Amino acid sequence: MGEGEIEVDSIQPIGLPDITPELARESGFLGVLDLLKVAKHGKGENIYIVRFHYVPPRAARTGRYGIGTGDRLHHTHRR
Repeated sequence: MGEGEIEVDSIQPIGLPDITPELARESGFLGVLDLLKVAKHGKGENIYIVRFHYVPPRAARTGRYGIGTGDRLHHTHRR
């Protein structure tokens, strides 16, 4: 992606049942297990979905999602 910025649109608490195969695929993962391997870190029990978009230096914006547990957030977009 190169230089640019990430601009957060929203942060929402969600439950484990909200992490669907569709959400995992939209976030760039093969499925729910693949997403959880990356997003689960720390000993926290809280789950958040973070909606954000990448702002390139001089180009159009593109939307992305992020999921995290505990006190830290982890973006889920992968290339």
